[in-house]
Amino acid sequence: MTPLREYRWTFPKTELLPEDLERTKKLTDELGISPVLAEILVRRGVESFDQAKSYFRPTLDDLLDPFLMDGMDRAVERIVQAISTKQKILVYGDYDVDGTNSTALLWTFLNSIHADVEYFIPDRIKDGYGLSIPGIDRAHQRGVQLLISVDCGITAIKPVEHARELGIETIVSDHHEPGDTIPDAYAVLDPLKPTCRYPYKNLCGCSVAFKLVQALSQHPVIHPLLEDGDQSLYRYLDFVTLATTADIVNLTGENRVLVKLGLELLNTNPRPGVHALIETSGLKLGSITSGQIVFVLAPRINAVGRLGDATRAVELLTSESFTVALERAKVFEDENRNRRKIDEDTFLEAQEIVEKYLDIENEGAIILHQETWHPGVIGIVASRLVERYYRPTIMMTTVDGVAKGSARSVSGFDIYQALKRCEDKLVQFGGHKYAAGLSVELDRLDEFKEAFHAIAKELLTGDLLIPEIRIDAELPLKELTAKFVRILSQFAPFGPGNMRPVFVARNVELYGSPRIVGKNHLKFKVKANGQVFDAIGFNLGGLMEKVMNGRRNIDIAFSLDEGEFAGETVPQLKIRDLK
Repeated sequence: MTPLREYRWTFPKTELLPEDLERTKKLTDELGISPVLAEILVRRGVESFDQAKSYFRPTLDDLLDPFLMDGMDRAVERIVQAISTKQKILVYGDYDVDGTNSTALLWTFLNSIHADVEYFIPDRIKDGYGLSIPGIDRAHQRGVQLLISVDCGITAIKPVEHARELGIETIVSDHHEPGDTIPDAYAVLDPLKPTCRYPYKNLCGCSVAFKLVQALSQHPVIHPLLEDGDQSLYRYLDFVTLATTADIVNLTGENRVLVKLGLELLNTNPRPGVHALIETSGLKLGSITSGQIVFVLAPRINAVGRLGDATRAVELLTSESFTVALERAKVFEDENRNRRKIDEDTFLEAQEIVEKYLDIENEGAIILHQETWHPGVIGIVASRLVERYYRPTIMMTTVDGVAKGSARSVSGFDIYQALKRCEDKLVQFGGHKYAAGLSVELDRLDEFKEAFHAIAKELLTGDLLIPEIRIDAELPLKELTAKFVRILSQFAPFGPGNMRPVFVARNVELYGSPRIVGKNHLKFKVKANGQVFDAIGFNLGGLMEKVMNGRRNIDIAFSLDEGEFAGETVPQLKIRDLK
């Protein structure tokens, strides 16, 4: 059971400027919505009727020009040349959800236009992350002349150089933070590259691959080969949606357009492999949300790469037969069950070490190393430790005589930059603000731990050590109508940068007696202006004492879900905290 902790409630830091107040009023009138919802839209950058139209009803026309991305012209011309001259192309991916969907997307597109194309997914244990020299050697043995990396490659200086020496030209398609040096590839696509002026910087690896497909689709040699003409791009959005949501990138701007459209496709006409995955996971086609991708579908795709050969994920995603896909998806279920067992055993072992031997209050971060831990689950366990102890966490195991692991962080602590500050102690590292991978020589582990702890203690001060609940607005419960909830549901898909809004209602009256349901869920009712609302706090049974202390009025922080009563849609309060 996760320990009950105190949260700090944070409200928007700035008052709306007079011009923003005017925009809020205008949106309220033009859209016919609550001023509270209009204010949230303005704070999220939706400031006009046209922007609201794109936010609520995006189309493919809202996508940015792919040729704004630095290197795109060269990448497209080189691929068209390879197709025209029948050169062998290799799509070189990665073993996570983003990497396997990137690979499936680009391979499917190139295969559909009759390119001579193969794909390769490195083995997590044997090959490690990203482009590697052994992987390049395999490509050379297969007669590859053009290699396209997806979701990796931006720091692969030596492998790209090795490929060139073997006569293989490389196009890097990635979204990770580049190092001080950019690989000397034929073309490098990465919106985070310092010379790249692409306006939207938060794409995942699969989205960068999609932008490459979008650009290729416009080429005069390629466009006539497309089955669906200008609409051909739409059929790849289920790949993009799985990858974008699973990779926990911002669901703003172009990402939101891609995911909102992709969820429509995924719920109405998913490709056979995705349909089979939905079927075997117990989800219901037609109501898949971004949250269900993160917590149900993505772990199953990841599981086959964590415990074995991630090539199986690409095989499933590219299946053309639903019957074949269904058999493959059943393997994913078995692997996911195995992964959960290993995950739980590793978590319990790690938790015991933390409780017995670490002083996390003074050390600032949790850094654990056990040579027997499975490299496929340490990232998941690191995330669970962050959730339990709210400290940046690094979990490592031993692979080929080197400590390799995953790092996960807390809000406000950039773990990539923290690792960069002690990179002289590392063999290599890479990743994002809140998640990274790293490797350390075993004889330098203590040296690395000491350096990282010092950085964590320096940067993790005050409020950063207390988890926050970000409040979007105060909302008197009398404003909660079926229309309010219906419009709010159209703010979806929810995720980083576009989180489900959290509201505060003050001095609400408890109605009836609270109770614990399920394992540890707090269920109660509140009353305002004669209306009674159902409320539930998942895993908040520890708050029972607060609501049973004799006081009948409380402040609640909550988000909203739709429930059903007597055939009508009614608001249900999903409690985040109460005071």
